[in-house]
Formats: sequence, C-alpha cells, structure tokens
Amino acid sequence: MARLVAILLALTLPAQVGAVPPQRAEELRHMVRQDCGSCHGLHLTGGLGSPITPTALAGRDPDDLTALILDGLPGSAMPGWRPLLNEDEARWIADYLLQKEKP
Repeated sequence: MARLVAILLALTLPAQVGAVPPQRAEELRHMVRQDCGSCHGLHLTGGLGSPITPTALAGRDPDDLTALILDGLPGSAMPGWRPLLNEDEARWIADYLLQKEKP
C-alpha cells in the first residue's frame, strides 16, 4: 500500500522546480554566450543591450529576470524567449547570470 501511495504522489506532484538536466544546462550556457551575447556583448558587458553581468544585475530579483527573459521588454530590442524556453529554463538562465563565477 505504501508503494502505491508513493507512486500516486510521484504522478500527481509537479516535477522539481528549476530542474534542468545537465545537457540542457550546457545548451542554455551556449545560448547565453551566443544569442544573449549577440546583443549584450561578447562578455555580456553591454552592446545594443545593457550589461547583464553579475555586477550589473546585483540586487535584481531572479523572478523578475525570469519574466524579462520569457516576455522581453516592450519598447526595446529585448525579445521574449517564451516560444523557445520554459519557465524552469528561463529561471536557470536568470540564476546563471546572477552567479559571480560561472561554471
């Protein structure tokens, strides 16, 4: 009976929030370097887009950054990435950008 309850709970509970498999994390790192870097600069220190270094983003709320990544910034060149990313992936990118030292 306990096993059945565990299986039912596993089927009804959402997947772990923020879980991004290692292979997808590598793809997202590449996306940040290539796609984000094309506007925010090779070292993310600014270009067409503003700097998105940990220093430039210090104090920013990760949830706000996640929404910005997903929905873009109206009136600017920042597109929304919602067609290509899910919320966990966008949150992974937000957390990645806020890290002082990147893996």
